[in-house]
Amino acid sequence: MIRYEKDIDNIVTLTLDMQGRKENILNHEITAALEPVLEHLKKEKARRALKGVVITSNKKTFLAGGDLEYLYQCQDPKEMFEYTEKINRFLRDLERPGVPVVAAINGSALGMGFELALACHHRIVLNRPDIKLGFPEIKVGLIPGNGGIIRLMWLLGIRKAFPILEKGHRYLPLEALEVGMVDELADTKREMIEKAKDWLKSETEGRRKWDTEYGTIPGGTAREMRVAMEISRLSAHIAARYRGNFPAPQAILNILSEASKVDFDTATRIESRYYSDLLCRPESKNMIKTFWMEYRQIKSGINRPKGFGKFRPKAVGIIGAGMMGSGIAYVCLMNGIRVVMKDVSKLIAERARDYVRSQFTGLVAAGRLTQPEMDRLLTNIVTTDVSSDFKDCDLVLEAVFENHNVKVKVLKEAEEFMDEYSLFASNTISIPITKLAQSSFRPENYVGLHFFHPVSSIPLVEVIRGEQTSDETIARAFDFVRAIRKTPIIVKDSWGFYAARVQNTYILEGITLLQEGYPPELIENLGTQVGMPTGALRLADELSLKLVLKYERQAAAHYGPKYIQHPAVAVLNHMIEELDRPGTKTKPGFYERGEEGALSLWGGTADIFPANKTDFDLKEIEERLLFVQVLEAVWCLHEKVIHLAPEANLGSVFGWGFPAFKGGVIRFIEDYGRETFIVRCGELETKFGPRFKVPGWLKRHPQLSD
Repeated sequence: MIRYEKDIDNIVTLTLDMQGRKENILNHEITAALEPVLEHLKKEKARRALKGVVITSNKKTFLAGGDLEYLYQCQDPKEMFEYTEKINRFLRDLERPGVPVVAAINGSALGMGFELALACHHRIVLNRPDIKLGFPEIKVGLIPGNGGIIRLMWLLGIRKAFPILEKGHRYLPLEALEVGMVDELADTKREMIEKAKDWLKSETEGRRKWDTEYGTIPGGTAREMRVAMEISRLSAHIAARYRGNFPAPQAILNILSEASKVDFDTATRIESRYYSDLLCRPESKNMIKTFWMEYRQIKSGINRPKGFGKFRPKAVGIIGAGMMGSGIAYVCLMNGIRVVMKDVSKLIAERARDYVRSQFTGLVAAGRLTQPEMDRLLTNIVTTDVSSDFKDCDLVLEAVFENHNVKVKVLKEAEEFMDEYSLFASNTISIPITKLAQSSFRPENYVGLHFFHPVSSIPLVEVIRGEQTSDETIARAFDFVRAIRKTPIIVKDSWGFYAARVQNTYILEGITLLQEGYPPELIENLGTQVGMPTGALRLADELSLKLVLKYERQAAAHYGPKYIQHPAVAVLNHMIEELDRPGTKTKPGFYERGEEGALSLWGGTADIFPANKTDFDLKEIEERLLFVQVLEAVWCLHEKVIHLAPEANLGSVFGWGFPAFKGGVIRFIEDYGRETFIVRCGELETKFGPRFKVPGWLKRHPQLSD
């Protein structure tokens, strides 16, 4: 568990190595193992046989963080408070043996792992691009709970500490050095240990500044007017950004404000109380379940066909140097995959290199990439206008115009030079993969890979299985998506696939509310209030009303006589055909652009769709906007468009921005209460029609996560 070594200079090196785990985590096991070690160190200090302590790891990571399985299961805030206070006492004992302690960080240190590093007097990190540091807890609805907020505040001040905690950014070593989270970098493990021991030999002070009489927080405390005003500004920022749906950011700010006014130990108790309360709230449980547990299930290949070896793509061909194709090229290059970029001319294909270069330049400026690394990566992209350059590609992916004939043309040109083992993928949003594959020489090797814009930041890719797509092709496509560090969900080749199909219900419900006489401003505000990234009407404009209508027409063709026309169809037809407001980038829709390009709701909406509703049931409107999405996702499970609840949840949050604090569409039902949800759907169905009908899948699955 812990290796204890003492050298002739009386410097002790503690090497963490938890048995039976790939990573060290900070839990009761490791704290129990360290407690007697700390007691021994105190005795060594008392007899003047201890100069300092170095803490490092024998794993690839330094310390991964806390035990999220345990945290998820805990339902008692008092129990969690006591657990947190126990770890706090352990960290206080670590930083108060009367001797300096150095964290020699040989791998990633995140969450509670970085809290341990902050409890050390000095931090030295290996300067490697695979090492990440920081507090990503907010990504799962949590906050640091073991003194991390307090120590970071004392280290950097409130103004600098808050964005680090709020954004949950994982810092590279150089970035962490620049913001002041660590003290030194080292190029090798040997240099790191040598630097640690050299610092200990020169350091005599074994106390932290918060344990001294004259220690102060950089920038001041919340008792000072200028700091209080900054906290007020940050509070307004939180209210505008999170709309009361995510409690963690406000908890962080409250802790910084309250803790800056008291002594250190009182401050850590304040942090522990907020943490314990937050952990037991439904928002945190939802996010831990989806973004940690279910994400790990997807990552491990729960939805990947079994029996096929891991596919390691070395070279990928991309057809189409637009924003989508260029974005895919960028993520491939960033993950060590060579790219052959083709377009109608080499000059146009060069646009992809220009885009990639601009992205790399930004990373260099931010310290996330060195100039030599950038130059090396750029040598891995080849631009061309001939398909023969695809001969060595493991996969060729087209990202051309959404036109069947164009996609078939580039497929035939490419396949002429591809070997029998390579894959061909289409990045389409609305054309059936099965239909496109009919033109392929090897339809079993043809697959859909639906990326989302912008490719660099949206982590989801839909892997679309056509009728003839083989299991091996799906497995290899899955591996490719994982190789570029995206989250794959496997989707049946059905109308709208998964993400677009479900997202469309949100848009259609917003349009229906408009038709019913609700003010458009109310519809848009309530959409964002419930946690959607944008209002339904604005989203309709961004996608184009024609595409929204196209999906609904595909639904009509799919269901045939069983199809019941959505109330929003009449509005879409009127907007497109009679008003010529299809809502593209160049034409207005429900919104219009002012003289300086600012978007605003179209003033003529009131004449076409008069707002005659005066008695608003706001909760019912909010439920309608969310329930239609949840029910359509359940229909996708019912029809085997997707197969697993984790796919439905992660696909909903990553794919179209379903509220993250709800944990996704299926987790929404668990949070609401399955039986209560079914009853409420019955009430909405009676009032508004069959789009609120509960699919049989939900009635057959009492355990929704299965």
